[in-house]
Formats: sequence, C-alpha cells, structure tokens
Amino acid sequence: MTQWLCRALVVLVVIASLGNSLVVAQTETAAETPAATPATPPPPDTTPDGLSNRILALAGLVDWFWTCIAAFLVFFMQMGFACVEAGLTRAKNTVNIMMKNFMDFAIGTIVFWAIGYGLMFSATNGFCGTGEFFVDPDAKATATAADNIYGKAPNWTYAFLMFQTVFAATAATIVSGAMAERTKFKSYLIYTAFITGLVYPISGSWAWGGLWNGAGWLEAKPGSWLASMNLAAYIDFAGSSVVHMCGGAAALAGAIALGPRKGRYSADGKINPMPGHNMALATIGVFVLWLGWFGFNPGSTTAMGDGSFARIAVVTNIAGAAGALTGMITAWIKFGKPDISMTLNGALAGLVAVTAGCSTMTIVGGMCVGAIAGVLVVLSVLFFDKLRIDDPVGAVSVHFVCGAFGTLCCGIPFFCIEGKAGSLATQGLGVASIAAWSFITTSILFWLIKVTIGLRVTEEEELQGLDVLEHGNECYAGFVIQGTDH
Repeated sequence: MTQWLCRALVVLVVIASLGNSLVVAQTETAAETPAATPATPPPPDTTPDGLSNRILALAGLVDWFWTCIAAFLVFFMQMGFACVEAGLTRAKNTVNIMMKNFMDFAIGTIVFWAIGYGLMFSATNGFCGTGEFFVDPDAKATATAADNIYGKAPNWTYAFLMFQTVFAATAATIVSGAMAERTKFKSYLIYTAFITGLVYPISGSWAWGGLWNGAGWLEAKPGSWLASMNLAAYIDFAGSSVVHMCGGAAALAGAIALGPRKGRYSADGKINPMPGHNMALATIGVFVLWLGWFGFNPGSTTAMGDGSFARIAVVTNIAGAAGALTGMITAWIKFGKPDISMTLNGALAGLVAVTAGCSTMTIVGGMCVGAIAGVLVVLSVLFFDKLRIDDPVGAVSVHFVCGAFGTLCCGIPFFCIEGKAGSLATQGLGVASIAAWSFITTSILFWLIKVTIGLRVTEEEELQGLDVLEHGNECYAGFVIQGTDH
C-alpha cells in the first residue's frame, strides 16, 4: 500500500513540474511577441435621440421579420390548395392538379415581380401604378434616413414584395379547381401569367395602392372621388374581395368558358356525382390552408405594433370553426349525411368571408359571418349545379360568393367593433367593381385562348385522364384502376 502511495506521489510531482514548465514557456513566448492592440469600438450613442433611433431600428427589423414569416405561411397555402383540389377530383387528374398549383407560384412569382408589383403599388394614379417594374429594392434612390431607421429601405421593400407575391399566387391558384379535369395545361399557364401580371394587380391597386405609394380610387384619400361624395373608404383588410373574390370571379369565367365535364349532367337534368378520390388528402389540404390563414390575415398587419395580430388571429379562427360547423349541419339537413367535402368547404368559406373584416369585426361578429358563410357555400354549390356550371371543388362558391358576402359585411355595424364599420354603399361599389373587372377581363382571355390554341382537352384525353396524356405521368403508378372514369 505504501509503495502505491509513493508511486502516485511521484506521478503528481512530475505532472506539476511539466505544467510549470509549460506555463513558463508560454509566458516567455508571450513576452517575446507583442500583443495586438484590440480595436476600440465606438462608444454607444446614449443620448435620448440615439436610444430612440436604436429602438425604432429594432422595431423595424421585427416588423419585416414578422411580415416574412407571414409570407412563408401564405406560401404554404399553395400546398393546401393543391391537396384540396387533388383530393376533391378524380385520381386520373392528380398530377395535372399538382402541376397547375406548382406553376401558379413559379410563374406568378416572376410575373408579379416584373409587372404586377409595379401596377399595384408604384405611383398609382387611382386606377393602377405606372412604374417601378422589375422591382429592385436595392436600386431605389428615394430611401431616406427615416426609412432606414424603420427598416424600410431596402429590407422592408423585400419583405413587402415577398408578402404581396404570395397573395398574387393565391388569387391565381383559386381558378385551377374550378377548371379541373378538362383544361389544356399550356392554356392554363397563359391564364396564370395574365391574372398575376394584370388582373389581380390592377384591381388590387384600387383598394391597396396606398399601402406604399399614392392611393387607389377605393381608398377615399383626400381629394379622391369617394371623399368628394363623403363616402367612407373601402374596407378589405386582407383580401376577401381583392384576392379571393377576384380569383373566384376568374374561376367562374373559366368554368363557363369550358363547359361541364363529360357525363356530369344528363339530358334529363340529372346531376351525376363525380366524387373526389381522396378525402384524406382534401382534409390535410384544409388543415394546411387554415394554418396558412394565420399568415394571411394576422400577417396583413405587416407589423407587430400594438399586438392586434393576435386579436385578428382569434377572429379568423372562430370564423373558420363556425363555417365548418354550419357547413356540416346544412349538408346533414340537405343530404341526410354529414358530408365531409361540404364541411371542409364550410371551414374555407368562413375563413374567406372573415378575411375582409378580421381587423374591424368583433369576435362574435366574425363568428356570425363565418357561420352564415358555412350555410351560404352549401346552397351556392347546389345553385351553380342547377345552372349546370361545373365546379369540381366548389371554388366559385367558396371564394367568389363568400368573398363578396364577407366584404359586404364590413359595412354592417352589427358585425363590427363600434365605430369601425364602413359604408355599405362603398362596400357594394367595390365588390361590384372588382368582380366585374376580373370576370370580364378573364372571360375575354379565355375566349381568345379558345379560338387560338384551344382551352379544353379532347374527349379522349378527358376520359383517359390528363395525367398520362398531358404529362406522361401517373400519381398512383402501378395500380390498376378499373374503368375510364376513375
């Protein structure tokens, strides 16, 4: 035992000696090599103005960070739309649906950056913008010191451009569901460029042009026509009409131009069901869209500010929930079963309807608007079927009808926070103007496409499915599906 203790003591002595030698060597080396003089940072500006500017700069960074996060959530809605539309249509057209939704965003991003943003937000003359195409925030020469303090130049412009880009893509992608299962892919791509580059930006400028420069004619700014008529400004906070109704009106024009799918309506007036092939996919899509709406509506604050985005999120959420509930109940009464497709569309209808007034409606008001929209969407789907306007996913009813309804509700005091209701006359004028603009311009476009390259696929392509004959792919390759109407 004594031997082991002695040995351990010797080891400790050796280690200590080596450590001292190493410290001495390092000290001598340090003495030989003069230490670099560290750079002296400038003293922080602790004056009241300096602190204020730093707080403002931080607030600006937070605002555009929140705007970008909201934009990313809205981008995720593209997947939601793709899943809903694919699930509510037949298996043989799934690849086609996915391709259209994918290209909506790809084409829409480039066209909106090159043309649409300039028409919507730059130097507006009341009707549309007239400059700043191919927008490059870094090249802007108008940024002031104050803009930089608030993070607006160029970072704020980047955030704002990203946010508005995903909105433009949303307006475009609404149409693919209404025109599903019978539209030529190349013709659809032309439409996508047209709506994101011209139709949506111009009508959007009427209501939102003042978010950046000038003012649209619906904004009732001093000296405008609406102001001279003593009419209140148009209220559409996040786009019930500017985005959803605009896309829905184009969807209606497309469904009319195409005509119904083969076999949808019989000569004796019977409506033949063509159920979607995957309700699980459709349900996942609605969950994704519901999540994305928390970027769509609260994100439209484009600022953390006073925290109003949280209240907007609550109003948005309760409207979607109420729409789902009343959509289910209405379908249960009409069909004897709680139909899942109508329930899903009821939730979307509530979300679409409350989008215009989510910042000005009370929680109870938002819930009532969503609940009414849930009933309205079921009745609207049945109405368009009676008119033999074939809309496979109910896009016209969800986005056009409920978008218009929700925007009009912003002019009804019952739904709104006291003193926040707009003018029903202004709301009606804006709804009629945007709907007419979108429907007429896209109707002309679809007619031109029809008489030139063609709008609708051949009967053989429609019966066999667009996936194989248009794209050379199958979504469910390797499975044998009986019949031609799968």
